[in-house]
Amino acid sequence: MTDITAVNGTYTIDSAHSRLGFVTRHAMVTKVRGSFDEFEGTASGNGSDASTVSVEVTAQTASFVTGNSDRDAHVKSADFLDVENHPTMTFRSTSAAIKGNVLELTGDLTIKGVTKSLTIPFEFGGEAVDPFGNSRIGFEGRSKISRKDFGLTYNAVLETGGVLVSDEVTLEIEISAIKQN
Repeated sequence: MTDITAVNGTYTIDSAHSRLGFVTRHAMVTKVRGSFDEFEGTASGNGSDASTVSVEVTAQTASFVTGNSDRDAHVKSADFLDVENHPTMTFRSTSAAIKGNVLELTGDLTIKGVTKSLTIPFEFGGEAVDPFGNSRIGFEGRSKISRKDFGLTYNAVLETGGVLVSDEVTLEIEISAIKQN
């Protein structure tokens, strides 16, 4: 099936085959990518009626990784995610719209105790039955946020006049979810 309107039921995110990631600029000359290794979530609804769509996702902030242990430790510190005081970040949908094969999901994103509304367009990748008999659906979404909006304000000025970390962060989300009913 390639039509989002045929999706119906309750799904659990398969974190082993999904990614909650981000991209930001470092020293204004390159990009750094990272992700959260531990997260869970559910989605339910009827694709032919966007008002029935409900999504909840929780990521463990201590599971943040970029591939560089020093950078990971700094981002987990109070300068950024403050994982000691904010062990999770969450997204809870508040509304949805379906436009062709795109699910525009609006919800409350909470990072470091600050909640902001965010709309993420998710392209529906389709549905398949895996070799174990699980019915799976896939979605890919991207959206941009200002990290300062969430109290992640640490930065350093560079000799060249730029800053070490860009304010703009691109969220990259790839979801594989398994039907529960």
